[in-house]
Amino acid sequence: MTEIKSVQYTAKTHTSGGRDGSAHSNDGRLDIRLTVPGTIGTGTNPEQLLAAGWSACLLSGMVLAARNLKVTVPSVRFIYAEVDLCRGDDGYFLRARLNFSLPGVNREIAKALMQETHRICPYSKAMHGNIDVAINLVDDVLKTPLKDQLPNSCHPKVEQQTSGWRQNNVGSNNL
Repeated sequence: MTEIKSVQYTAKTHTSGGRDGSAHSNDGRLDIRLTVPGTIGTGTNPEQLLAAGWSACLLSGMVLAARNLKVTVPSVRFIYAEVDLCRGDDGYFLRARLNFSLPGVNREIAKALMQETHRICPYSKAMHGNIDVAINLVDDVLKTPLKDQLPNSCHPKVEQQTSGWRQNNVGSNNL
């Protein structure tokens, strides 16, 4: 385990009602309704929150990753994160796809930048060895349809790579 030199931030929330409840932060910045995925409701769900938090962390971490690789961080960059709530023989589990879009960046530099960003991201470190994660380079994330509009194994214009931490069932071409 990594030795803690300092705590940079502690998020504090109060959640009630589980997946059909609400969550609030102690500083008042977070005040949300929660709804069970796939049901009618106006709230979000833990999988959407994980996808948003993880992709935001990755995009911010890309600045440090670019510095580590001595490349310029792309001014235009997107991540379309997909977090699946799955059920298997031993109960529920998660898997994820992190679809990076780095328009105008050389593909080899983009791949290296994605890998370094994923390596240093605290969310990625937390997921390491715990869930299946695929890192994908997509040509234009804004043109990539939502997952539920695609067949399960279909992602147009995607060059896929697994994180190397756990093999993903979606299929991959290691970079």
